Amino acid sequence: MEGVYIAGDDFKSGQTKYKSVLVDFLVGAGIKPVSIVSYNHLGNNDGKNLSSPKQFRSKEISKSNVVDDMVGSNKILYADGKKPDHTVVIKYVPYVADSKRAMDEYISEIFMNGSNTIVCHNTCEDSLLASPLILDLVILAELCERITVQLDNEPQSRRFNSILSILSYLLKAPLVPAGTPVVNALFKQRSCIVNVLKACIGLQPGNHMLLEHKIGAPLQQVSSMSTQANLMKHATTNHSVLKSKNQHLNGQTHGHVKTPSQ
Repeated sequence: MEGVYIAGDDFKSGQTKYKSVLVDFLVGAGIKPVSIVSYNHLGNNDGKNLSSPKQFRSKEISKSNVVDDMVGSNKILYADGKKPDHTVVIKYVPYVADSKRAMDEYISEIFMNGSNTIVCHNTCEDSLLASPLILDLVILAELCERITVQLDNEPQSRRFNSILSILSYLLKAPLVPAGTPVVNALFKQRSCIVNVLKACIGLQPGNHMLLEHKIGAPLQQVSSMSTQANLMKHATTNHSVLKSKNQHLNGQTHGHVKTPSQ
């Protein structure tokens, strides 16, 4: 079928979601992870399927690649291009059923050739963490189906690419359109979703700068200082139409964001 959305592989529910937060923090703080070892055992059908070498290899790749973009973002720490040693182990233990155990060890290099080790243990009901993600994926995909973007110099609206990378927040191995950077850092993925939703109701994207508080200027003056291009002129939902001369998105293109209800 043409135009059907695809997102990627393997829901990001527990250990990998935590990893995408922790490694992002470490690398951003100038702490260099050099060894990451992740161990899991579980007894549900997921664990049984992963006892197959071929199935496990697929999971191993998706769990290991989740740190690549965060490591690649800091060329000072990883000037030689070398990645951390990253090992993933998954064992099938029928007795524990859906109560998954996940244990991680992160070893990092710090100031003056010191080392820092973080060890984590997590016990969770695997299916109960994953099931809500299915709902989130369906709801977000359905919403994206109703969003179109119309550029000022184009007569026809554009829809989201069939490779729906906005759903990467939910997945270990997200797919992206050709030439698009893969983002696995959890907060960056979430920020993408939040800013797209803000655009749909005519709000500026969040950047956490809060410049008006840093310089003690009234909010109106700070708004007039903005140099972002005026991307959004009209934003529509099934319930409201918002119009404003001071609505912005990311400053890269001009146009209208709307839904088929227009």
